[in-house]
Amino acid sequence: MSELKTKPSPVSVKTGVADARSAAKGLAAALADTYSLLIKTHAVHWNVEGPMFFAVHNLTEAQYGDLFAAADVIAERIRALGHLTATSPGELLADSVVSDIKAPKDAPALCESLATDHSKVAKRLHDVIEAAEEARDPVTADLATARAAFHEKAAWMLRALAKTS
Repeated sequence: MSELKTKPSPVSVKTGVADARSAAKGLAAALADTYSLLIKTHAVHWNVEGPMFFAVHNLTEAQYGDLFAAADVIAERIRALGHLTATSPGELLADSVVSDIKAPKDAPALCESLATDHSKVAKRLHDVIEAAEEARDPVTADLATARAAFHEKAAWMLRALAKTS
């Protein structure tokens, strides 16, 4: 029965990736940002009011759905690289660049706040892409490229929605 008590541990994976530790670290930051932005986006979805309600409510629903699915893909890539993911919410979210909303805000301000965070996350993913390419890790580079594209599009849509003049 000792096999039932197996604890996960990092392993060395021989796939040609020159620096799996660095790739996993970059992806761990992306995972932190993804979950933090998922939570923030969901909170905006629940709390938006006013004339922009329908548009913001529907856009954020699509975005948090994408973020939720992406979290699993990112975490599984970390595991495929032979590394472990965070095991607690505090550890998971600790490295995020996503800002908190401290008080109720109107719809344009909520959209601007989310757009700013999507832009910050996209920038960090650009750094992951560069590091992955240097480490001969096209799989991580492709994953980070797809995620950066999502965040750049999300930021654009939110900025356009927030524009008041």
